[in-house]
Amino acid sequence: MKIAISATETSGDLIGSKLVDALKMQDNYVQIQGLAGDQMIRSGCIQLWDQKCVNVMGFSEVLKKLPMLLLLRNNIIRYFSINKPDVFIGVDGPDFNFVIENKLKRRGVKTVHFISPSVWAWRKSRMKKIKKSTDLVLCLLPFEVDFYQKYNQRAVFVGHPLAQSLHPRKNYQSTKKILLMPGSRDDEINKLLPELLVAAKIMAQKDDTLNFHLVLANDEMLEWAQSLVKDADIGVSIGDAHKCAIESDLVLVASGTATLELVLLGVPMVVVYKLSMLSYFIASRLVKIKYISLPNIIANTNLVPELIQNDANGENIAKYAMAILNSDITTLMKEFKKIHQKLNLNASEESARIIREFVNE
Repeated sequence: MKIAISATETSGDLIGSKLVDALKMQDNYVQIQGLAGDQMIRSGCIQLWDQKCVNVMGFSEVLKKLPMLLLLRNNIIRYFSINKPDVFIGVDGPDFNFVIENKLKRRGVKTVHFISPSVWAWRKSRMKKIKKSTDLVLCLLPFEVDFYQKYNQRAVFVGHPLAQSLHPRKNYQSTKKILLMPGSRDDEINKLLPELLVAAKIMAQKDDTLNFHLVLANDEMLEWAQSLVKDADIGVSIGDAHKCAIESDLVLVASGTATLELVLLGVPMVVVYKLSMLSYFIASRLVKIKYISLPNIIANTNLVPELIQNDANGENIAKYAMAILNSDITTLMKEFKKIHQKLNLNASEESARIIREFVNE
């Protein structure tokens, strides 16, 4: 079986790697190749194009790299039109992957979209594009299937792959460690890290027993980040977010998949989110849901603080962080465990099984 795959973000690389593992486990001879990151490569995916070329966030940010993105996408379409796979799997990255899926589907290639886009939250008009592009959507969140059924789009809830490998920590003892996670994209880190460092300074003044650590997703911003923290007593590491989170009392984290990872590990958090003024202006008029972070969306209640745009400033972040540190989190941890139980369905194995059955129909 020949499988083409395209994962456009760091979170997609992680989830995609678990899918590659499961597909390889079910068929050791399967060939998987495409747009991939380091973790997918380690799982056995052949990287034809580097994911780092596509990992950008926000409307204005995408515009800067648009010519390169369009060229890359056309190259992927051309390659898999000539070297036809049994199935093409778009992992997240809907705006990038749906066009590829659409073109390949019209040329007789079966298409699967793994990780439903947040079409239930904004731009519902994308359903027309989804139906034209995607034969099957694999959903990581339970309420998504109900949405797709309204539009007669084939979709299956498979659970979340991260719930298989991440589990709530037990008998945690306070370490006084606060973790800073400013995101995986350059634009996120540029906007959020300075505010997180201001928050850390304020928090240290309120409680001098606290210690802080910064974790980056990759080394692209390492030199700049180190220059910011050189005068502060803050450690820096790369790619070990889960290990650091497990050892932390609290995480100050950029909105995204990382917030769900923290829920699954049972770690309290303050969620922050900032875009460029143009990107935020557009997004704020399109998004139609109450919450932006996955913990709150899944629970449909305000489980964790969300500080957005101008509210995501150092003083605010410190205020909410200290409030959590000084509160009883027993109820919060119970809610986190409920989310873990809901999502823990052996998603990677189930997805691999469904994909194989789908190809053989």
